[in-house]
Amino acid sequence: MMLPNSAYRFVKLTRDHYPLIESWLDQPHIGGWWGNSAVEIALMEEDFDRGPTDMRIVELEGRPFAFVQDYPAHHWPAPHFADLPADTRAMDTFLGDPDFLGKGHAQAYIRQRAIELMDQGASTIAIDPDPANTRAIATYTAAGFAPLEERECGDGDRVLVMLFQRQMAETPDIAQPSSG
Repeated sequence: MMLPNSAYRFVKLTRDHYPLIESWLDQPHIGGWWGNSAVEIALMEEDFDRGPTDMRIVELEGRPFAFVQDYPAHHWPAPHFADLPADTRAMDTFLGDPDFLGKGHAQAYIRQRAIELMDQGASTIAIDPDPANTRAIATYTAAGFAPLEERECGDGDRVLVMLFQRQMAETPDIAQPSSG
């Protein structure tokens, strides 16, 4: 089944979503790419009412299956984003529900969200996976991100800075996710 580019809903995160987020973070496919669920929830809570991070639950046909957040790339010290335009939005995400794995949903919702952020005024959307996370890098590439370069981030770890290329994401030959 072909899904329209706006098939996904991005619902504002509420504290009621925390148990769902925790259950997703404990899934084996997350595989250590995100922190311990209690630590991640504490970080979300820290930013919940006062931070610049826009945290969302991704839904398809009313079913929540992923988490995505974006924030001003220059809000926190992030040397790997230092040379990007002032209005750059940085994005973090994970697909939590294993029933949605391997069906093209991740690349589709990431592409949809990046386009929405650009439509809201961001000139650049950046994402910074661990260079060893080849599954995420392949997904981000399929969504329309292109690698810029590996850089050291604020904690000394290396990340692959990738930038969204809207013209690549809007080409008609990009595969649509399967619904099954």
